[in-house]
Amino acid sequence: MTDQPDTPPETAPVAAADTPPDHLAINPRSPHFDADVLGRGIGIRFKGTVRTNVEEYSISEGWIRVQAGRAMDRKGQPLTIKLSGPVEAWFEDLGEGAPVAKV
Repeated sequence: MTDQPDTPPETAPVAAADTPPDHLAINPRSPHFDADVLGRGIGIRFKGTVRTNVEEYSISEGWIRVQAGRAMDRKGQPLTIKLSGPVEAWFEDLGEGAPVAKV
């Protein structure tokens, strides 16, 4: 017998493995790059719109980086711009009803 009451699945706490990290980048040169997490598929909603062109995001700081057209820097990397606003992220491999990480 346990001291904690049984909680229904819909109100049970979400496991940390079911929510994406707070900061993630798709560039392998970035310290925030994680191939295992990216392999699961990450969905991003920025200002209420699902975005598919996000290069990097931070949920707690409220910004995303997207590529600025076809412009490249002198090292051949795409130039990015930082957009501020509410960011939500979820794992796409969990399907509908996946836990959403947001502020």
